[in-house]
Amino acid sequence: MWLHRLRVVSDSLRRSTTRSAATSLRQGASELHNARMFDWNDLKYFLAVARHGSTIAVGKALRISQSTVQRRLVELEKKIKRKLVSRTAAGYRLTDFGQELLPYAERIEAMVGDFERHVSDMGRDRSGVIRVTCPEPIVQRMTPLIDRFHTRHPNLRVEFVMSDRYLDLSKGDADVAFRSGDTDDELIGRKIADSVWAVYASQDYIARHGKPAHVEDLSQHQLVCLDETMSGHRVAKWLKEVAPNAKVTARNNSVLGMMYAVKSGVGIGPLPTAIADGESGLVRVLGPIPELARSWRLLTHPDLRRTPRIATFFDFVVEERDALKSILTG
Repeated sequence: MWLHRLRVVSDSLRRSTTRSAATSLRQGASELHNARMFDWNDLKYFLAVARHGSTIAVGKALRISQSTVQRRLVELEKKIKRKLVSRTAAGYRLTDFGQELLPYAERIEAMVGDFERHVSDMGRDRSGVIRVTCPEPIVQRMTPLIDRFHTRHPNLRVEFVMSDRYLDLSKGDADVAFRSGDTDDELIGRKIADSVWAVYASQDYIARHGKPAHVEDLSQHQLVCLDETMSGHRVAKWLKEVAPNAKVTARNNSVLGMMYAVKSGVGIGPLPTAIADGESGLVRVLGPIPELARSWRLLTHPDLRRTPRIATFFDFVVEERDALKSILTG
């Protein structure tokens, strides 16, 4: 009997000890889990402060109050129990730990962007919309080609996002880009045509001022240029290099705007041959200009390339490459 009672007591003690250990383990795991948990959205404010260096600037950029930015930063620091930023007379700067954490936060931001893009793309696949960004001048010339695409694929619809600036495909500003010149290494695609540029003048301008015989003569003429928002464009860089002291009579933020300015007779300027050669009232006075020649490419983000709607559009463009050459090269 006493042996039986000893076994009962022993089993009871063992079960009690096991339950206690399990409880302690669960509590420890819970505490560790809670210690590591924080609001992922707070990383957005950390990244913004790292980039702007000021909570006021971040508030304006994110359209929230400065106090909200400060509060979310404090919450993040409390959760990870380390200082990420320090305040200076000039604003905020990252601590050593903040600098160490920055690339990891940027990777999280990129992964969230990938996730959102996938979700958004799945929705657009169901709606059959392909958002194509390209310079405004080629949209009208491309209309017959897009009509053929719609006839061949009635469940898909092309929606143009017109801009001479490079839209960010990685952020979902568009799905596909017809683009010439320098491109983002992250994008993939293929060459479809050549981008050729020459210098043009109106007949009226030539009658009043003559025309340049050489590129070096551009400094003696009135020029039409791109404005400061397009200062990175190869045309703006080339004009600044070959005619730094020329008189600029008109600036515009688009190639189409430049063409209308040249047609008006206020000055001469470089234009794509594809649109300018066929424009009545314009005369090619120099070129083609080798320094301005680039390749036209059809580009998209790698995550989108194999989606059905994008793959269908790419296949169509490859089939219609000859037609595109006349549109994009002239």
